[in-house]
Amino acid sequence: MTTDSTASRRPALVVTTLASFTTPFMGSSVNIALPAIERTFGLDAVTLGWVASSYLLAAAIFLLPFGRLADICGRKRVFVAGLVVHSAASLLAALAPSGPLLLAGRAVQGLGGGMIFGTGIAILVSVYPPAERGRVLGINVAAVYTGLSLGPFAGGFLTHALGWRSLFFVVAAFGFAVVAVAVRGLKGEWAGARGEPFDVRGTLVYSLALTAVMLGFSSLPGRDGALLLAAGLVGLAAFAVLQARTEHPLLDVGLFRHNRVFAFSSLAALINYSATSAVTFLMSLYLQYIQGLAPTAAGTVLVAQPLTMALFSPLAGRLSDRVEPRLVASAGMAVIVAGLALLVGVGPATPMPRLVAYLLLLGFGFALFSSPNTNAIMASVERRMYSVASATLATMRLTGQMLSMGIVLLIFATRIGKVRITPEAYPDFLAGTHTAFVTFAALSAVGVVASLVRGRTRPAGPAASPANWSDRDPAAAHRAPSRRPPRRAR
Repeated sequence: MTTDSTASRRPALVVTTLASFTTPFMGSSVNIALPAIERTFGLDAVTLGWVASSYLLAAAIFLLPFGRLADICGRKRVFVAGLVVHSAASLLAALAPSGPLLLAGRAVQGLGGGMIFGTGIAILVSVYPPAERGRVLGINVAAVYTGLSLGPFAGGFLTHALGWRSLFFVVAAFGFAVVAVAVRGLKGEWAGARGEPFDVRGTLVYSLALTAVMLGFSSLPGRDGALLLAAGLVGLAAFAVLQARTEHPLLDVGLFRHNRVFAFSSLAALINYSATSAVTFLMSLYLQYIQGLAPTAAGTVLVAQPLTMALFSPLAGRLSDRVEPRLVASAGMAVIVAGLALLVGVGPATPMPRLVAYLLLLGFGFALFSSPNTNAIMASVERRMYSVASATLATMRLTGQMLSMGIVLLIFATRIGKVRITPEAYPDFLAGTHTAFVTFAALSAVGVVASLVRGRTRPAGPAASPANWSDRDPAAAHRAPSRRPPRRAR
């Protein structure tokens, strides 16, 4: 059964919004709990980074395959299954008796997260017309940022009062509640590529290549790390060639070759998340180790950034329905460059109001970038490609997050080494944090360029009005011209 009626819109918005809240809440609350987890299991700095990275790696590996399966088998089916897996894995992580088992639980959480990320936005754009997508995507992004906002505060409070395991219990309970809402309220099914074959070979190459890249990052500057990283990059190149020659690929690389808006919007998303995702991780450790704050206080400070994102994302989404999205998104990236450059100067004596001001500036930049960029990507593809486009966007986000953490792991490995972050290691930790912020600011500057050169998302003049957009084929202007000869007149 397939439905895109008006009656199905609100339930889809409610369910996907709840799911979009859950996963970032988990990630941001875990960042606050990292010092407590380190004390429980005695983890070194690099392994501590893997508490966050194992989730991101698994989500990035499975996101594209499940996005494609959703187009074939049904988006609702994969979406609900992802909620179940994520919730069950949260329960397993809460009960983990050792560091390796906690990492395994986080990886299974990432698998469920990949299933959710690859389908949630696709469901939304399946039921809402183009003229309303900026608004609902803004609401969806606001839910993500609300989860990010509450995560540090709630995570700090729960960690301080009940221990870090309580975070996973709370997420498991909330996740199963969302499953109940989804099963009851999400009616119909959406499958734009039903009956098409699934690319198993491409999935294997893609998964192995991504794993090699991330393991290589964390093993640098050693020889094994360099070999793994090189093998991963070669594998990703082979994956791109393989997809170009496959009739029903996991990822339609033609979207990148023939669709300028899609290609550069995706690149801008990849750069943005590569340059920003590890900021919360670093600031959480900085506030607790260098500034000496308790988890609750550190979480309260970190709320400033995602709260600003949650407040301004719906406004930015609506603005992108009326103003060219690339202009709004590029302005956001420029603000992010300024915020990251300011963070380079933080130290043990940096006043707390100044830190909060820097985080507010970053949050405003994130809000201006995210929902307009998402709007541009989803408006540039055909309806049948919504899940693939959604999964590609989420893959850019998760791969960017993974690369961001990979950069931090590399800096930790070279600056600190595989030792615990004790007071003796604080100067090295702070120097590594400064190096990371310099790197991230430079990346964001490149992202501004990628965002600006994407081209127009919609035609100029009267046709640019949302009322004139085509609901049947929003990507018509961005597809490659047909090579089929014109039909002869009768």
